[in-house]
Amino acid sequence: MNDQVHGYIEKLYTDRAPLLTEMENFAVEGNIPIMELDGIEALLQWLRFQQPKRILEVGTAIGYSAIRMAEALPDAQIVSIDRDEERLAKASTYISRSGYEDRIFLLHGDALEIKHKAEEFGQFDALFIDAAKSQYGRFFELYEPLLSAHGVIYTDNVLFKGLVAEASPEVSRNVKQLLRKIDHYNKWLMNNENYQTVILPVGDGLAISKKR
Repeated sequence: MNDQVHGYIEKLYTDRAPLLTEMENFAVEGNIPIMELDGIEALLQWLRFQQPKRILEVGTAIGYSAIRMAEALPDAQIVSIDRDEERLAKASTYISRSGYEDRIFLLHGDALEIKHKAEEFGQFDALFIDAAKSQYGRFFELYEPLLSAHGVIYTDNVLFKGLVAEASPEVSRNVKQLLRKIDHYNKWLMNNENYQTVILPVGDGLAISKKR
């Protein structure tokens, strides 16, 4: 999808609370990664179809997606993990201002090390992966056992600005290595015998994996 179409669609999403607009601007100014607008809107629509009661998010950042999910799903509980203490503190402030602090629970620590804390909340109906892209496969395998029978796993950034589809992207060596890992993850998802996956070219690429 070209930039003109992308920009057109984003202009149609105008009905957002002032707090969310403030968060979007803060993320741009601080170079903090949050979901692109068309990506988060697509995610929220799929979640509305699914109607999960409990969501586990790996990668809180400043709490933008957690607040958006709480807003879209009034009966859902969101548990969100992040290892960045400063961003988590900012997320806590925004969540308190949003009024959803009774349904959003923040866990501080490396997601690869604090599974036991997430387990205390019971089973999850949805897992949203939006943290270190090089660890996507490990996040998936680690937390997949916590899903309910009809659980769905959502993964953001699987197209990485479209660069993952380019044969010879003009990027640094480190980025090339990251692209190979994302490509490996995408192919692994598509060949996972326990899940059916679709990748949507919205935002930075959204993968949706449902248990067979």
